Amino acid sequence: MQPNTNAPAPVLDVQNLRITLPTRSGMLQAVRGIDLRIERGATLGLVGESGCGKSLTALSLLRLLPAGARVAADKLAFDGEDLRNVSARRMNALRGDRIAMVFQEPMTALNPTFTIGQQLMTVFRSHRPDGAAAARARALYLLDRVGIANAAARLDQYPHELSGGMRQRVLIAMALMCGPELIVADEPTTALDVTIQKQILELLKTLQQEMGLAVLLITHDLGVVSHYTDHVAVMYAGQIVEAGPTANVLAQPGHPYTRGLLDSIPQVTHRTASQRLPIIPGVVPALTQTPEACVFAPRCRHAADICEGAPPLLLPYGTHGQRRCHAPFEELV
Repeated sequence: MQPNTNAPAPVLDVQNLRITLPTRSGMLQAVRGIDLRIERGATLGLVGESGCGKSLTALSLLRLLPAGARVAADKLAFDGEDLRNVSARRMNALRGDRIAMVFQEPMTALNPTFTIGQQLMTVFRSHRPDGAAAARARALYLLDRVGIANAAARLDQYPHELSGGMRQRVLIAMALMCGPELIVADEPTTALDVTIQKQILELLKTLQQEMGLAVLLITHDLGVVSHYTDHVAVMYAGQIVEAGPTANVLAQPGHPYTRGLLDSIPQVTHRTASQRLPIIPGVVPALTQTPEACVFAPRCRHAADICEGAPPLLLPYGTHGQRRCHAPFEELV
């Protein structure tokens, strides 16, 4: 069957993304050949432990990686435009306008020396020819839209005068100032209590549905993934080890790491004091050298001799899913 060349391009299409960072021990292979694809109006969850490369992946999309980082990809396209070689000026035009980011810690993402209004209006006026009045009106509308009461008074306040939940809402409003097509949300609720987390995630979901946004939601929480994403990519040691429709992956995980993450979620049961919460033993390995075997094998209870040989490939399994594992799928179900 010939591909449909008239089909609209996905908002984000990343193929074989690699990121290396200089360290005292050599070049760290932080991200090792991952693919991401997000359609308009869809949410992709990128999930994994701390240190697996999720945030670096997010920062690379907006070209915000630290000095010395090296990025390569077979394809890195936003709305059909190749981002690999665009100029710094073009990237500045896209960043904050058509691609926006919600950072995980609003107190460090917001500038403490400027008011909320100044920061929101600066984003708008950096990309729009409209004057201060239009920028202020847009800021007021979005503060009200993200659930901040008395928005006019909040514009004149500084970040430290707001609660953590309100600061996170300000970051969401800032990301929406110019009506982006893609929002990258990097652990947007990490620093918040559980009740506020749910409010923020519900807000993001509502705004996404109303505005037709594509969202890349980065998290370590599969509970969040199950409620707020359409597709999920599970990341381990710089690689995607499993990917597919969220409901399918969570119902029948095809990789031992995904199964371990699911088993580690606390359940409301009659667990006795002697019953401990399951954990995944060991730690994420250092990646200063190219692995010659499955990197998850030292932590995997399904590991066999084949796992010490060639690294597994990301291959189809089940219904529309992919996994990177030598173990028979039947053993994991």
